[in-house]
Amino acid sequence: MSLPRRLAFIDVESTGAHPVRDRITEIAILRVEDGVLVERWESLVDPGIPIPPLIQQVTGITDDMVAGAPGFEALADRVQTLLADCVFVAHNARFDFGFIKNAFERIGRAFDARVLCTVKLSRALFPEHHRHGLDALIERHGLHCGARHRAMGDTEALWQFVQMAQAQFAPDVVGRAAERAMKAPARAPGLPEGLLEAIPDVPGLYLFHAEPEAPPPGRSDRPLFAARAVSLRARVKEHFAASVRKGKDAELREQVRRVEWIETAGELDAILREAELVKRLRPPFNRVPESVDEAFALRLLDNRRRPPIYERVPIAGTDPTGWQGLYGVFRNRREAENLLRELALLYRLCPRRLGLESGTLGACSAFHLKRCAGVCARRESAADHDARLLGGLASAGIKPWPWPGAIVVAERHAHSGREAYHAFDQWCHLGSVERREELVALDRTRRFDADTWRLLGRWFAVPANLAAVEPLV
Repeated sequence: MSLPRRLAFIDVESTGAHPVRDRITEIAILRVEDGVLVERWESLVDPGIPIPPLIQQVTGITDDMVAGAPGFEALADRVQTLLADCVFVAHNARFDFGFIKNAFERIGRAFDARVLCTVKLSRALFPEHHRHGLDALIERHGLHCGARHRAMGDTEALWQFVQMAQAQFAPDVVGRAAERAMKAPARAPGLPEGLLEAIPDVPGLYLFHAEPEAPPPGRSDRPLFAARAVSLRARVKEHFAASVRKGKDAELREQVRRVEWIETAGELDAILREAELVKRLRPPFNRVPESVDEAFALRLLDNRRRPPIYERVPIAGTDPTGWQGLYGVFRNRREAENLLRELALLYRLCPRRLGLESGTLGACSAFHLKRCAGVCARRESAADHDARLLGGLASAGIKPWPWPGAIVVAERHAHSGREAYHAFDQWCHLGSVERREELVALDRTRRFDADTWRLLGRWFAVPANLAAVEPLV
């Protein structure tokens, strides 16, 4: 028992990571039969669309290089012949397989093959190691790669890795590891091949859509569900795991036909973007927060004998530095009344004076239960009652801004190199930019948003996050 007799080592370079939206720019194939390399082939491919500058930098493949190359349709017969009767071998194989399968589908041809993933093979043979990316394998095993991120260079490195594994382990050990590496993962029935493997292992947002294709520009592209993740790939795969069989998650999985994602520089970047996106698009499978456009605070009215003894003051979009005598942040009347009921119990306040109970004559119901000190029964003065109310409301106010002025939180993802700089002042988000030098152009106007205030409170409550804070100068 060892590896299958016929193997096709393959690597594709592309215009991006999306197997449906992006296109192949280069293919390399090594056909191996009974352990002998019998054919070596490579070709640039005209993708028919521009190659993004970042991809050009990584792969070295430019628009000029592919301008005179054949399109995939012209290469399809050659590719299919080389892959015929072979196990499809690649690193993170479902990614490359998805690009090849979708390329064939676009020209109206079917393609299928058994797949062996060398990432999974490495994990099975070398479980003591944590990193199994191609760079890690090259460094760990001393593999030679003539041109990293070029199709033939990466393919030759994989062939060397498999030869090394066969020399180091007994055939039955390699065979069992290969069996594990060839097991197909749980698949989402409505998603194209290779999509889940194409999702990067970085923080960001993911969006599930019911339509397989994005609508034309100008039309709404409302997702079914949107959320953030520290690892996009791992979190999205959880949604489509075999264990998800019932409930809302299962219903969502059955409706998804397209997955989009937005990479972020870090967790705070993802939190801020998620809050804005969910509020704006209101996906049906999300728990959409109530509108904060009606957020208000409470202000007590001086010398007020009859309820209500306070007024609701709108604070959404205002500057917190201009607030005077305001208490609490409430998105709706229910939140304010819940706080007042809690304070009434804690401080023996009168629910009638607080506007929680109707009536004007006689003592309130709480007084008969000895939960009200008796302002309604003339057992205490309104001034004494309201002084206790003010003491309770003081704890419900916004905490003082911990810094003398505006601040910046800088984030940078080590793997992707993506950066973000988030500016805040008095619990208001002034804006986020991708380059530090862009901070100078930010509008410094403070506009209060209740959701931003809440998420910043949670974020800054983690001591480790405070290390990223610096003054905005």
